[in-house]
Amino acid sequence: MRDRADFERYVAERSARLLRTAHLLCHDWATAEDLLQTALAKAWLAWRRVGDNPDPYVYRILANTYASWWRRRWRGEIPTSALPDRPADDDATVLLGAREAVRQALAALPVKQRAVIVLRYYADLSDPEIAAILGCSVPTVRSQASRALAKLRIDPAARAAVLGEG
Repeated sequence: MRDRADFERYVAERSARLLRTAHLLCHDWATAEDLLQTALAKAWLAWRRVGDNPDPYVYRILANTYASWWRRRWRGEIPTSALPDRPADDDATVLLGAREAVRQALAALPVKQRAVIVLRYYADLSDPEIAAILGCSVPTVRSQASRALAKLRIDPAARAAVLGEG
């Protein structure tokens, strides 16, 4: 039987990783924090029923909550009065550029493909775990990953950054 102390211990140990996963899903730190808070609140409500390994359950909540938020979100343009300055070409900005390339490459993927890539390569979950989280079959996870990687192959630099190659 799981208790409050067990939940608090889980949150203390896993919240940073869960927040990074949420950020990779939604590309905004504030939204990622809201997503994680919502997911942890939902996990707390079912905490006594969660098995020995709560990660798949919490990842599933994250992915499902993100997908439901994404379906409801208005995706209109956001006007701005001034264009941002171009960064100088030093090492820190090159790294930020690579990170931005990864974010843009992930943002270009459909929601389910993005979830599969994030859970596979960033959360380091196996295909059966991802299938359980997303509520689909293992072959569906593999086909979604294959399609996502095919799209990422268009930009080899983004693919290398996403998969941690090179």
